[in-house]
Amino acid sequence: MSQLAQYIAEKRQQKPILSMTHVVYGYPSVQESLDWMATLLEAGADFIEVQFPFSDPVADGPTIVAACHGALHDQSLTVEQCLTDIGQLGRDYPQARIALMSYLNPMYRYGLEKLVKRCAEENIQGLILPDLPYEQAADLRAYCEANGVDPVWLVTPVTPKDRLAFLAKEATGFLYCVARSGVTGNSNHNGGDQQSLDEYLAEINSHTSAPIGVGFGIREKAHVDALKGKADVAIIGSALLDAYNKGGKEEGLKLFNNLFNS
Repeated sequence: MSQLAQYIAEKRQQKPILSMTHVVYGYPSVQESLDWMATLLEAGADFIEVQFPFSDPVADGPTIVAACHGALHDQSLTVEQCLTDIGQLGRDYPQARIALMSYLNPMYRYGLEKLVKRCAEENIQGLILPDLPYEQAADLRAYCEANGVDPVWLVTPVTPKDRLAFLAKEATGFLYCVARSGVTGNSNHNGGDQQSLDEYLAEINSHTSAPIGVGFGIREKAHVDALKGKADVAIIGSALLDAYNKGGKEEGLKLFNNLFNS
């Protein structure tokens, strides 16, 4: 069992579901993004999924796209500084874990082997690159295995069953299960979709022993509650950023507490 999977298993003995919050590094500024991450960790977030911004974040909806563009607009961000900053955050809050998410372009330019080694040095235990297919990731997988970092694969409700089974079996730290088709953002969770979501998660659980994280479209406490007993981690991104944009840390924290601490 990987370090990340063991962490999730141990925390799940205390909670019916864990929380992963998505924050864009550098938005609206580097320090403000780090302060927001610290606030979430102090509130009890189990994971921070830190997105290093990219100009063309193809898996993301309007809210996160705008944050990425905002972060890149008038400041120079580097992968190295991001790793250093979030590594320090992890040392400040050792009870939680940090995963790095980005797209292949900036990570490839930085150097994949160097990236994984630096992640290991900073105790960043999960690496999410949604535009890098498993079949094209042989080098990355080898670097991750050598350094104790988990590459996190994504599946969706329209992933073919044989591929879903394959990726589920290959998952180590956790499997990122997209709750619905489309990009991050607005939810179409409803009564009709819940049955298909339950079937989808049951199918995934039949193929993997790795923990399951579910994201995309989770905006309400009912969405989180519906995942209990079927998944290990609820991932909240656009809804949290919408709240932050509306009323800063206070409004964002209000939503987090409503979802996970009430």
